[in-house]
Amino acid sequence: MTALTHDIARVPASRLRAGLTLAVLSAMSFALSGPFAKALIESGWSAGSAVTARVLIAAAVLLVPAAISLRGRWGLLRQNAGLLVAYGGIAVAGCQLAYFNAVDRMEVGVAILIEFTSPVAVIMWLWLRHAQRPSRLTVVGACVALGGLVLVLDLVSGADVDALGIMWALLAMAGAAFYWIISADEDNGLPGIVLAAGGLVVGGVVLLVAGLVGIVPLATSTSDVRLAGADVPWWLPVTGLGVVTAAIAYVLGIAATRRLGSRLAAFVGLGEAVASVVFAWLLLDEAPRAIQLLGGALILAGVVFVKLGEPKEHPLLV
Repeated sequence: MTALTHDIARVPASRLRAGLTLAVLSAMSFALSGPFAKALIESGWSAGSAVTARVLIAAAVLLVPAAISLRGRWGLLRQNAGLLVAYGGIAVAGCQLAYFNAVDRMEVGVAILIEFTSPVAVIMWLWLRHAQRPSRLTVVGACVALGGLVLVLDLVSGADVDALGIMWALLAMAGAAFYWIISADEDNGLPGIVLAAGGLVVGGVVLLVAGLVGIVPLATSTSDVRLAGADVPWWLPVTGLGVVTAAIAYVLGIAATRRLGSRLAAFVGLGEAVASVVFAWLLLDEAPRAIQLLGGALILAGVVFVKLGEPKEHPLLV
């Protein structure tokens, strides 16, 4: 089994500062994906088309830099073929397709907050898989986060909820948990940009094949897209999805996680949830209700408790 999380006390100050900066930039980049995707979907794109375009553009952007960083060590790709397939299929294609399908059926802020209960799922998985019993603080945090989820979905007031949208958001949560764990592993020898590019290539191929055989609908439109109260050409959010929210975001995220470990990186990554809500508000005019803001605050607080309650002598393992 491979240790995937650094104890923060062992991380040099310079590495910590660099990791935190990269993690914040990655979170901000990822946060734009929901608003961009939702705007495209509302203009006639399917969720499958949006995520496929995002992944394929990002793969094209990163292929040459990734090949250069390998420096002829092509054997690394063969040795890690299984890892790249799993990363591309689950953390890239699966997670993003699930998230985009979720934002197609619910508000961006709600979908991202459900996805970001993933640290709670990771802790539960470690308990069941590796008998790493959570502390009381971790259990309290999980309960607080679940309570916040009830408020985010506005179940208390009896509001209608989209069961299929919730299912897609929960699948995105599982993919996000997988992303944090795999991204922190430096023992495979793959440079971060190679892991990102390889995963994006695999994810793009999976989505494209699924679209061609009819499993994933691939509808597109050349109509203008509504963002921040203005009509913009369709290619602008599509390019932003591929370059900013995928190519740049994945490379920064992997670099940050390898400096911080999946424990701290996932904690800093919570900024993506907050930024997604803000961007959805600014770009899509999706203003969250007061009860949802309270629920979001509880989810973030719960995940913080979960993180603080983790025993530092036990790293995340696979």
